[in-house]
Amino acid sequence: MAPIVTVPHPVLRQVAKPVEKIDKKILRIIEEMRKALLAARDPEGVGLAAPQIGVPLRIFFIRPDLKKEPRLFINPDIIRYSQRTLNPSSKNGIYEGCLSIPRHFAPIKRSSSVTIKYHVPVMQNGKWLLSKKTAVLSGFSAHIVQHETDHLNGVLFIDHVLSQNTKLFRVSGKEWEEVSL
Repeated sequence: MAPIVTVPHPVLRQVAKPVEKIDKKILRIIEEMRKALLAARDPEGVGLAAPQIGVPLRIFFIRPDLKKEPRLFINPDIIRYSQRTLNPSSKNGIYEGCLSIPRHFAPIKRSSSVTIKYHVPVMQNGKWLLSKKTAVLSGFSAHIVQHETDHLNGVLFIDHVLSQNTKLFRVSGKEWEEVSL
């Protein structure tokens, strides 16, 4: 299983490259990502992008329900953001974190729904192909997709902490401590 890289690893600031074709190498990367996401603890991961395992490719998984299998997105492109936003206002809201910035969380404002075009691998006539899909996601799933898409563009959630002038917290056990960037 591939280890999850953490800041300040340079791949986290790169713009990831598109996947051109599905081959054994890409299938191996996808499986490594799936295993790394499922193994993530403290906290459990709800999403993982390829750059987070050191691979600058446009692939990510989301897992809004920890009881279900992760959902794969290859070459994702958010084509529509809702004007309505999710605005966390307390510790009961969606506080965003990142496996590459362990134990840090912030209330990040995101669109409440997105429309995304992406690909999935399919086997057809003994060959792997990229099949086009479109989905409309809302709520927590939309939040995760926006976070993971940011990873593919070299953007980290702490960039939104700065641009939204919000607070960043480090969590140790049950203690939340505000930290500055």
